[in-house]
This record gives sequence, structure tokens and C-alpha cells, in this order.
Amino acid sequence: MSTLHEVALLRLVAQRLAGPRPSTALEAVRWLTAVQAQQLPGALTSVALRTTEGTRAGVEAALKAGDVVRSWPMRGTLHLVAAEDLGWLLDLLAPRVLSAVTGRRAELGLDAAQYERALELAGAALSGGRGLRRRALLDLWEDAGLSTAGQRGAHLLGQLAQTGAICLGPMDGAEQLVVLTGEWIGRPRRLGREEALAELALRYFRSHGPATLADLARWAGLRITEARTGLAAVRPQLACLTVEGTEYLLDARTPDLLEGCRAEARGLFLLPGFDEFVLGYGDRSAVLDAEFADRIVPGGNGMFRPTVVHDGRIVGTWGWTGRGAARTVTAVPFTAFADEATRAIASAAAGLP
Repeated sequence: MSTLHEVALLRLVAQRLAGPRPSTALEAVRWLTAVQAQQLPGALTSVALRTTEGTRAGVEAALKAGDVVRSWPMRGTLHLVAAEDLGWLLDLLAPRVLSAVTGRRAELGLDAAQYERALELAGAALSGGRGLRRRALLDLWEDAGLSTAGQRGAHLLGQLAQTGAICLGPMDGAEQLVVLTGEWIGRPRRLGREEALAELALRYFRSHGPATLADLARWAGLRITEARTGLAAVRPQLACLTVEGTEYLLDARTPDLLEGCRAEARGLFLLPGFDEFVLGYGDRSAVLDAEFADRIVPGGNGMFRPTVVHDGRIVGTWGWTGRGAARTVTAVPFTAFADEATRAIASAAAGLP
């Protein structure tokens, strides 16, 4: 009989936090389809935790090679995606986001002519494989008389990214460079709408399942009818289980993978803020008691803290204190850590990418 505890353990395996990991950052990102990434350092760690190499350098190398890019493919939020997937994800998911901010952009005095001017300037500056830091691109627009004051700069960047003109590519120090999507991504995939809905549903449930139809809709920013259409096309390729009257979909291989690594899945994980284990679901009741939800998102401000996961449950938060060799992890339990969790925190911290 399945339980919510089993759902939590299965998710750790499906997300490749426990059990066999992908070999490369590209494979890990492609498996998850999209990795929440508004805080880039945490996103690099999230991906690294899911690879056999387990290093942030490996993720940065994938960005440098153009295998992985960062953009706003869904929900108006930054994600890491496989470069080949960016085009069809934007085609499927960005129009709804762009439509939702039409009024706000009008309030800011942004119109089609200004977006065309921004694109013209960006194209001239970035063509030939060149890249710019975001601040440098904003300064370029300002110098050309295109105001980026207030939120205008962010909306100009968002519009160009969500329409597929630009994306964030290789690292330059601690930042990524803005590049022209058409030059940076050599062989983008293009899918028809029905095919894209089906692929998104299949990949989501394989990499995040057990999860519900509502979880898919929330994660991708789809209407529930669109999520249902995608699921209907791929349901025969998925397994399902029912827990407390709720239907969950998953990869049929995940339960067998869990049996091969159950002890690891029941162990301790230190996850960055915004990790997909938390952000990948609308309903987090399988992994988090509702009374502690405000501990990981204080005041519902949208800023997710790093989490301590033990035996499949989120049981506390953590953060770094000190610098350099003196840097240590401070973990704060919601109630009290189990003894084995307390003993595992230091070694988990030492192994963080």
C-alpha cells in the first residue's frame, strides 16, 4: 500500500537526488526539463547534486559549451534548460506569460517600437558570437536613449528572452553573458503544440513523479485543460498509484530504482533554496508539514530557503556561516533533528558542490 512517505522517497529517486545519477549536467537538466534558477549559485548546486561528477564546474562547463542555457521559459521565472529545448518550451509556455504582463508594460510606457529598438541594439552588439553582462546591455540601451528606469530594463530583457531573441549563456565570473539565441543554439528542436504538451507531460512525470495533474499545471504554468491534454497523450507510458484518494503519475521504473537505493533515499540531503524537490510541485504535503511552510518561504515572499531533507521529509533549513576555511553550516530544525540526521549534517555539508 502506497503512502505519502513512499511518494516522497520516490520523488528523490525520480529527481536523481538518490540512486543512479546522470553523467553530465546536460543530461541532468534535460532529465528535469527545467530547473528553477533565479538564484544562479543555488541552481548550479542543484544540478551538480544530480550528476555523477557532482561539481559546479561541470555545470559551468555545460553553460560555456552552449549545452545548457538560462532563460524565462515558463511562469516568467528563470530556469536552466537544455539549449535544444528552449525554443519549443518558449513557443508553448511564454505566450501566456507575455499576455499576463501586457498591462504592466503599457503602464511602463513600453510599446512594440521600443522592443524593436531594444532588439536592434542588442543584435548589433551581440552578433558574431559576442556576449554582454546584463548591466552592460542595459547601459547600452540607456546610452542609445532607450530608458531602462524602474522596471523597464527587466521587462525589455524579459520580452526579448521570452520571444526567443536572447538568452543567458556562458559564465563571466559569477555572472552569465547575454547572447543571441539564434547564434548560440545551433540546433533547436521545434514541436507542434500537441506534441509539445505530450512531451512536457511525459518528461515531467518521469522526472518529478509521483506527481498529480495539478502539480504539472502549476509547475509549467499550464491551464489544467492543457495539462490534461498532454497527460492523455502519454498516460499509457506512465504508471499510476493512488494515495489517500489522490492519483499520482510516475515513471514505471522509479519504484525499482528506489528499492536499489532506499537507504540512501531515507538519508539526509542539504538542498539549495529553490530546488526542484520543493519547487517542482503545487502540493508539497508529501514532503512538508503545512505548519512549517512559512519556515521555508517566510511571509510567503517567494524567496525559498535552503532545506534539510531527512527520510524524505523537509525537516529544517540551513545556511552557511563564516567564510573560507572557517565556513560551516548552521542547520535549524522545525522541531528537533533525529540523532542520525544531526550526525549527517556536517558530512553532507562537506560534500556540497
